[in-house]
Amino acid sequence: MAEQDRDPVVALLDGIRNQQRRQDASDLMELMRRVTGHEPTIWNGNTIGFGQYHYRYKTGQEGDFFTVGFSPRADRITLYIMSGLRGFDDILDRLGPHSAAKSTVHIKRLADIDRYALEDLISECVSHIEQVEETMGAIPRMSDIPPRQS
Repeated sequence: MAEQDRDPVVALLDGIRNQQRRQDASDLMELMRRVTGHEPTIWNGNTIGFGQYHYRYKTGQEGDFFTVGFSPRADRITLYIMSGLRGFDDILDRLGPHSAAKSTVHIKRLADIDRYALEDLISECVSHIEQVEETMGAIPRMSDIPPRQS
């Protein structure tokens, strides 16, 4: 198969040198595919995203972005929870060892993470984005997204 004909998601996964990180990324991709019901796509060259939503800021800037995704990095996997993490403490408390910021969750190994909590996190992110988009017509800046109500 010619290089330009390769699936970019497969190419990204195949390019991960660390065998454990490559397996974790593959397993995470399958989990996100199953939970979201969406096929993986490459965003920004090294992020695997699932689903899509439309955002519109007060400034008039608008576009489309993935709903949930991840990026396999050299020392960790970064999960992107595009609803933001406000209101997700109940799930994050069950997740296992991680660090988190506004919309990212960093994990070292998938084996250390509670899979049920991870599935809940992904599912709730998708539900929250859909609810906010339906209510507001588009997703505003993350700081303007209302917190998830648990």
